[in-house]
Amino acid sequence: MIYVSSSCVKTVRINESVKALAEAGFKHIELSGGTEAYDNLESDLLRLQEKYELQYLCHNYFPPPQKAFVLNLAALDETADLSLAHCKRAIDLSMRLGAQQFAFHAGFLINIPLDQIGKKIEKRTLFDKSAALKRFHEMLDQLLEYADGKVKLYIENNVLSKENHLEFEGENPFFFTHSDSLAEAKGSCEIGHLLDLAHLRVSANSLNLDFQNEVNRLIDQTDYIHISENQGKRDENKALKVDSAIVNALKNKKLKHKSITLETYTDLRGIRESYEIVQSLL
Repeated sequence: MIYVSSSCVKTVRINESVKALAEAGFKHIELSGGTEAYDNLESDLLRLQEKYELQYLCHNYFPPPQKAFVLNLAALDETADLSLAHCKRAIDLSMRLGAQQFAFHAGFLINIPLDQIGKKIEKRTLFDKSAALKRFHEMLDQLLEYADGKVKLYIENNVLSKENHLEFEGENPFFFTHSDSLAEAKGSCEIGHLLDLAHLRVSANSLNLDFQNEVNRLIDQTDYIHISENQGKRDENKALKVDSAIVNALKNKKLKHKSITLETYTDLRGIRESYEIVQSLL
């Protein structure tokens, strides 16, 4: 099933993004970050769902919190508790919207300032890794118990850009950026993983890993994928290209029963062209 991220259409309120995508003919929409909280958000989503016969997924930073923060379930301060509460709200909303999957980013060893998300992050002291991993696993256990199998949970691979790898002098402040770090991030938790191919391409480049080999090691273990384009240096959310490294990485893979979300931040025509490329892979 092919979903389109609501973040592909930049609006203040989620209903505006969903309506634009629905009127363009997209029936499967992943609700993601980038919009503001407001009182009638849920009723608007339900109304649009009924009117256009939509199927939703909630992702990471959705629904938008009243006060913005960077979600980090591995934080060794109150950010972890805020993140846990947010994820529980997202699970509750997923149930009410009929969404059966919910993914959130794996944890970090830092708290990222809001104005540095997706950009160069200024070097700072890292959390103690063993303590942060312990906190992250505790949070995962709580969320799995809370979801109780009614919503399938996933951790998404983080992106380590070349400039952030250099800024932190070769230290990796993010959990789950490549295949060898997945087991560490999961611990003993029975949780799935969302494979973001764009994130993986950047991280593989930063860590001098073979991108195709990384895809091969991770893709058969999941039924949930995010896809967009970049040049391998940073996450850019560009439209797909027919013969790109990211699209080629999916050729001859078993994709039929996976949820695949487009995160291409372009116009509706570009989204449609990217959608057709993914359809051809299926």
